Amino acid sequence: MSTALKDSYNRPIRDLRVSLTDRCNFRCFYCLPHGEPPIAPKEQMLSYEEIEYVCDIFVSLGIEKIRLTGGEPMMRRDIETIIDKLALLKPQGLQDLALTTNGYFLPDRAQGLKDAGLDRITISVDSLKPETFKQMTGVDVLDRVLAGIAAAKKAGLEPIKINAVIVRGHNEDEVADFAAFAREHDVKMRFIEFMPLDSGHDWSRTDVVSGREIRERINERFELTPIDVARGSETSSRYRFTDGAPGEIGIIAPVTEAFCGACSRIRLTADGQIRTCLFSTVEHSLRDVVRLGGSRAEIIDFIRGVVLKKEPRHYINEPQFVAPSRSMSFIGG
Repeated sequence: MSTALKDSYNRPIRDLRVSLTDRCNFRCFYCLPHGEPPIAPKEQMLSYEEIEYVCDIFVSLGIEKIRLTGGEPMMRRDIETIIDKLALLKPQGLQDLALTTNGYFLPDRAQGLKDAGLDRITISVDSLKPETFKQMTGVDVLDRVLAGIAAAKKAGLEPIKINAVIVRGHNEDEVADFAAFAREHDVKMRFIEFMPLDSGHDWSRTDVVSGREIRERINERFELTPIDVARGSETSSRYRFTDGAPGEIGIIAPVTEAFCGACSRIRLTADGQIRTCLFSTVEHSLRDVVRLGGSRAEIIDFIRGVVLKKEPRHYINEPQFVAPSRSMSFIGG
């Protein structure tokens, strides 16, 4: 194996997020509030052969975890093929192959994902109330998403994580209800602070429900105890229920409790651009290097050079902060 990737701050890079598509069948207001954005032409998107090839290179450079994202990654008709190919990298050092999805397609396809080699899954659920769910996502399909969670559990895609973006005036009153859901269904609930990644650029700090407030709201109903593990490069602060109930709580607070110091992540967009931070304003075209015939050694040199440009942290809380020009649907979570 080649020497592992490290950035200029000596942080090892072990986690690759791969966006499979910029398309999505939901219209979440914190991502695509004004409908479908301009979609990248199909010929600009990486093929599954290209994804397999570059992921093989990344794994040879020490990447241990690959998470497939979008858009909605299951809108790629060839996703089972992609998973099948990436699962072949496990003997080469890939330890974890995961997927983040809105859950819509899971009732019919969860078992197929497992059979293809997917290890685990994260499902986005921003409300347990049908009307609020529709208001936040633009679609009235909560029942189908809940059925998707059940299908994922049946298929063994565990541990299952449930992501909820908490936005003031929308779903902050459901935080303890989500905790109850985690206890009832034995899932890992992840609460995420609202971030400036919407295509409408309407984000406001006043809409952010802080990680501290989320913890307090849960503690009013269920006492939490921190899970005593070194956080390392994990994005979430993790808690168990003090009374021993099943389930777990995680709080991801990039706005009020930044966790950049041990960041191990790098991102590849659906059109083949490397992003060194979720909030990067610059992208680096790995697609062009591959399609212009770069050798494996040249691709490795390019990746290493890009990783050395990884930012020390994000600048959300700085006066000079500039939001990325592309929304989360393009960047990949």
